[in-house]
Amino acid sequence: MKSNKLTYAKSGVNIKKSDKFVSFISSISKKTKKSGYFKNIGGFGAISDIPNYLNNPKLVTSADGVGTKIEIANDLKKYNTIGIDLVAMCVNDLIVQGAKPLLFLDYIAVDKIEVKKLKNIIRGIFKGCEIAGCKLVGGETAEMPGTYSKGKFDIAGFSVGLVEKKKILNNKIKKNDIILGIPSNGIHSNGYSLIRYVLKKKKINFKKNKFLKKELIRPTKIYVKDVLKLIKKNMIKGCANITGGGLVDNISRVIPKNHCADINLTKVKTLKIFKWLKKTGIEDDEMLKTFNCGIGFCLIANSKNKKKIIKSFKNKFQPYEIGKITKDISRVKLSGKIRW
Repeated sequence: MKSNKLTYAKSGVNIKKSDKFVSFISSISKKTKKSGYFKNIGGFGAISDIPNYLNNPKLVTSADGVGTKIEIANDLKKYNTIGIDLVAMCVNDLIVQGAKPLLFLDYIAVDKIEVKKLKNIIRGIFKGCEIAGCKLVGGETAEMPGTYSKGKFDIAGFSVGLVEKKKILNNKIKKNDIILGIPSNGIHSNGYSLIRYVLKKKKINFKKNKFLKKELIRPTKIYVKDVLKLIKKNMIKGCANITGGGLVDNISRVIPKNHCADINLTKVKTLKIFKWLKKTGIEDDEMLKTFNCGIGFCLIANSKNKKKIIKSFKNKFQPYEIGKITKDISRVKLSGKIRW
């Protein structure tokens, strides 16, 4: 005989599954070297030590998501890398200020808890934290039937970093400094609404295309360790994470008043995936303001440090000069064209 009791489970929320998932997160958290001394997972709030190696520490915070790249993960039923994207989108913003990522929290909203899917997402988040050298200290998993349709989900990340006050990267950029572009490893996590529109309009089944399957789900490159190494040695004056808005919008955010980032687009070494996107009919201007086009991160430095900076990176991601700082009120100037 069916029960007529009104319960949370009947509304579509399964507390038992949620509790089991939290237990899983706690169990893998204990296995990591960065898990710390506090039992944070499953509590009401996360407790963490404040490092004592800084004399005048400043907190730097960031929050972000991965946009509609989630829909690619859903289409491919591949969820073990989207968490890396989530961490990358947050921690790559922290290092722009010179901060070392310390803590990370996640928010996952789903229509219904599917444990296998969520475990893979969390594994990706842990992997991202490991690459970035920070700790996953907590988060929230919200089961929201009615808000999200069947199989749909969203994720958001929140990161906290620390920087010594005198190491904050601001107001140090001067005329004749060089701009170095660090290669991206692909699309990262921007422009996916346009990509999905192109796929639909051109009737392209990317699930049957090995190249597109690989490129569209490739996780965002995390630049933390390489960039922090340079900051520690006082070798860079400023930097920019190239996300939505492309080179122009992101570099302009760190250029001082009455200065300009003069960028030569002919020097940009673009990637195969962007050449493919360009061939679908997207205009140059649209490509540049939507995608990173092959440069995932930019460094601004004194030209005397150029060789040392390049040598500090592994071959595939060695930065290269794409422009210099001039005196101008326009903040960013582009010359030449990318060789698609």
